[in-house]
Amino acid sequence: MASKKKITTKKPLSGNLRSHALNVTKMTQKPNLQKKKIDGKTVIISAREAKKLK
Repeated sequence: MASKKKITTKKPLSGNLRSHALNVTKMTQKPNLQKKKIDGKTVIISAREAKKLK
C-alpha cells in the first residue's frame, strides 16, 4: 500500500454569506485537493499545483 503524504499547506477558507436582507450564514470553501502519483509515491496536492507539474 502506497503511503499518502500531504505536501500542500492550503486550508479551508471561511466567511459569511450576506443576503440582501443582511442575513448572515457561515460558509466555507474547501481547497481542491487531489491524489497524484509522483515518483511512485501518492501525494495529496491542490489542483493548481498538479497543473503546474505537467
